Order: sequence, then structure tokens, then C-alpha cells
Amino acid sequence: MSTLAIQEQPKVNNKVKDTAVGFVIGGLAACGAVTFTNPWEVVKTRLQLQGELVRAGTLSKADRPYHNSFQALKVVFQHEGIRGAQRGLSVAYFYQICLNGSRLGLYEPVHKNLIHAFNLKSDSSILAAGVFSGAFAGVVGAVLGSPLYLIKTRRQSFSPVFKNIGHQHEMKSAMSALSQIYRNEGLRGLYRGADAAMARAGVGSAVQMPTYMIGKDILLKRFGFPDTFSTHFATSMFTGVLVCLAMNPFDVVSTRMYNQGVDANGKGLLYKNSVDCFVKITKIEGVRGLYKGFLAHYLRIGPHTTLMFVFMEQLKKIYSKHFN
Repeated sequence: MSTLAIQEQPKVNNKVKDTAVGFVIGGLAACGAVTFTNPWEVVKTRLQLQGELVRAGTLSKADRPYHNSFQALKVVFQHEGIRGAQRGLSVAYFYQICLNGSRLGLYEPVHKNLIHAFNLKSDSSILAAGVFSGAFAGVVGAVLGSPLYLIKTRRQSFSPVFKNIGHQHEMKSAMSALSQIYRNEGLRGLYRGADAAMARAGVGSAVQMPTYMIGKDILLKRFGFPDTFSTHFATSMFTGVLVCLAMNPFDVVSTRMYNQGVDANGKGLLYKNSVDCFVKITKIEGVRGLYKGFLAHYLRIGPHTTLMFVFMEQLKKIYSKHFN
């Protein structure tokens, strides 16, 4: 073995190790965050499905049990208790490991390699590399976690009280649900709506990762803020607004695609594909339909982003102190 190969081996091993550590830390941080924010995900899902393909203002009172995000959360707790508010949490843990493990674990290695490979120096080119890295990491995570997001969405939309909120899927365990979908619809059924989820995660990650990293860097270096929880919190809450604005239309489409019922041939009852879903929502419900559940989305994304990055920063410090 040549001297050059011996020298390169540790570098390769370190890159693999750093990526693996980033994946684990990212996944654990996201799991910690989703434990606290899952109730808002349930509310967001129900609001996005309420009044599906019904023109604004024509929905009857009986078909509109959820009036706003806070009232919806109260109604869920009243009728379904903590179990209803945390519906889909176990699946959400595995999904978060796939999505955010990839998103947080791949972002920095991809970003650094792009800067090194293309010798990027200007702020605009580094920002562009950050957007691409975030989008790439998000898409990879969405592909890995799409079948889990399918089950999570269907579980969270299910209500034993209000049967008219989207298509109601009754299921037992996540594994039995995945097996049943595979038997009835094949691999295509498991990845129904994956294209919308990839767009959702790609757009969300493209905005979330660079704005958080750059925003925190500006606060620390330009304004002299301390590297503390309050700085991470302020950065994350601002990042959450931008993420929601960019991602909500894709989020509504992915929720509708994942939750719709299918006929005997495995074809969607309402939408042919994600583009058809987007067009129908815009045509019937208007642009407002694409932003259904926005506040609940932010109330999940904002705190989730904050908690996730706070947990991530703390886990990085613990890893550096005890294992590095």
C-alpha cells in the first residue's frame, strides 16, 4: 500500500465517522423535540384535511369542528385526551430519525465538501451551497422516511369522534399497517405522495439549515451575542417563520396525498398525483387552501426547530467532551 493511500485512509474514516455521528445526534435531537411538539402536528394535520376540496365559506358547522389552532387543540384533548394529542408519536420517532438524522447529519459534510470541491469564497456562493446542501439532505431524509410519514399522517388524521375530517384510516400497529399497504398496493402504495414529501422536505431544509446556521453566525460574530439558549431560541423562532412560509403549500399537498383513500385498483379517490392535488386545491379552495393549518404548523415548526437545535448543540458538546 502506498504512503498516499495510508495518509488518505484516516481522512476517509474521519469523514464517515463525522457523518455517522451527525446522523445519530440529529436523529436524537429531533426525537427529543417531537415529543413536545407532536400535539401541534396532530392539530395541523386535522386542519389541513378539514373542508377538503370544499369552497371557502360553504363548509357547514357540523363539518367544521376545528375553528382555529388553539380551539382545535382543546377539542382534541377534550374528546381524545393525551392519547389523541400524541397520536402517531411512536411512528414520528422513527420518521424523525430518518428525516432529521439525514438532514442534520448530511448538511455539514455536504456543505463543506461543496465549498472545498468548488473552492467557494464569496458569501453568495457559500449561501447557495448551503441551500443546495439543505435541500439535498432533506430529500434524502424524505425518501427514507416516506412510508413512515404515510402511517403517521393517517394515524394523526384519525378521530374516533369526528369521522368527516379527511379519509379515516383505522389501523393497528405501524408494522401491520405497512404490511397491509404493501400487500394491497405494493411498493407504489408505500411511497404514495413521496414526491410531495420530497419537495416539502427539500424546500424546508433548504430554508431551515442555512438560515439557522447563518443567522446564528451573524448574531454571534457581528452582534456579539453569547452562544447560549436564548440566542439559539431567537434564531430558531425566526427560522421557523421562513420555513413555514416556504413549506406550508407542499405540506398541505403531502398531507392530502398521504391520507386520501384508494379504490380497489390502488388509485387515489381524490387526486391522481401531487400536481393534480395542487391544482385542485388552488382551483377549489384558493391559495388560502394551501396555507391551511399555518399557525399550527408554525407552533410545531418554531418550537420544534428551537428544541431540535438546542438538543443538537447540547448533544454535540456532550459528544465532544466525553467521546471525542
